[in-house]
Amino acid sequence: MALARVVSFEGIGSERMAQMTGEMQEGGAPEGMPPSELMILHDPEGERALAIVLFDNEDDYRKGHEILDAMPAEDVPGRRTSVTKYDVAARMTS
Repeated sequence: MALARVVSFEGIGSERMAQMTGEMQEGGAPEGMPPSELMILHDPEGERALAIVLFDNEDDYRKGHEILDAMPAEDVPGRRTSVTKYDVAARMTS
């Protein structure tokens, strides 16, 4: 079963979000990161964001969580306010 790591952030203006997006596209995934899919939702008016990382299984989630949780504060987009693990109950693309 796929798992999602959902992290909420505050204090992320549009400039910071654009900077982080560019850095992520240039740098790729952190070293040792298992295969995953990333989606970031941004509310520019509220300066909030959600980062959703999808993993295929529990082992990949655990490894990815350890890597992402160890990132220095300056490497994350804003103030992290929560980290929650979810089962992916449904997933569709059209």
